[in-house]
Amino acid sequence: MSDSSRPRRPRVIVTRQLMPHVEGRMAELFDVTLSARDRAFTTDELRAAVQNCDVLVPTVTDRIDAEIIAAAGERLKLIANFGAGVDHIDLAAARAKGIMVANTPGVFTEDTADMTMALILSVPRRLAEGEKLMRSGRWEGWAPSTMLGRRVGGKLLGIIGMGRIGLAVARRARAFGLSIHYHNRRRLPEAIEDELGASYHASVDTLLRISDVVTIHCPHTTETHEMVNAARIAAMKPTAYLINTARGEIIDEKALIAALKSRRIAGAGLDVYAQEPVVDPELLTLDNAVLLPHLASATIEGREASGEKVIANIRAWADGHRPPDQVLEGWV
Repeated sequence: MSDSSRPRRPRVIVTRQLMPHVEGRMAELFDVTLSARDRAFTTDELRAAVQNCDVLVPTVTDRIDAEIIAAAGERLKLIANFGAGVDHIDLAAARAKGIMVANTPGVFTEDTADMTMALILSVPRRLAEGEKLMRSGRWEGWAPSTMLGRRVGGKLLGIIGMGRIGLAVARRARAFGLSIHYHNRRRLPEAIEDELGASYHASVDTLLRISDVVTIHCPHTTETHEMVNAARIAAMKPTAYLINTARGEIIDEKALIAALKSRRIAGAGLDVYAQEPVVDPELLTLDNAVLLPHLASATIEGREASGEKVIANIRAWADGHRPPDQVLEGWV
């Protein structure tokens, strides 16, 4: 399909329920099929969808692999993802078939940074344990030596991945008195390092060894899959905490569970998991792990903004232009 022959009112299939005003706007602009039930599409449903639309709007819960893309009809020319991460989409297969991929970067930066900071505070200070204690009816009152946690101020925060979210976390953490150290594929400009008082580490191993709190903000790729593995967890301080609001697959989850059970590290705060929505039952038993149900982007404002970006990407494509948030090779 040439740019000039793109449908002015494209056939769009949306896999999950979006914010009401976003769905309403889509209905005005496109020939859209919205999700009647808010659950992830099955493989068969995805295969049927890609055979019958110009634009597919998936989310992180949809695995758009090479098999699904191979099944796509000739009319499918745009995958307008709802969300920034696209590790659930086979970009190479899409590119080989001439299908553009767009995402919604930037809209969840502040929300994710807020949630990360909440975990950085809650894990060392044992907030989840304290809340459970209160609800259990077993609290016997204040005492000088019970429910002791660790002070956050003055500790060394190691940030893996210093993109938009990593930078937003650094700015928040600095206000809480943490010193900022980071690992990134590329070193930040000196002016930004000076602003944050940030120290760069070319080796992730060095960063993990020296950090009191480690927080992950890199994308999930073949290079970062289980990057935080058993050996690297074993090299962390026994008083260290590991925070993950990025992707569960970046951590070797079994190795983390073993380290938490043996108290090899002090604790973890997780918002993402290796086999979502399945959570390893052993994680649920650990009192030194704060577990959230993938909440980092769960704000009304963020979800509305993401939907608006999806609409903008589809409209630009339908008008014969490149979507403003087209995912290009080397996006990470």
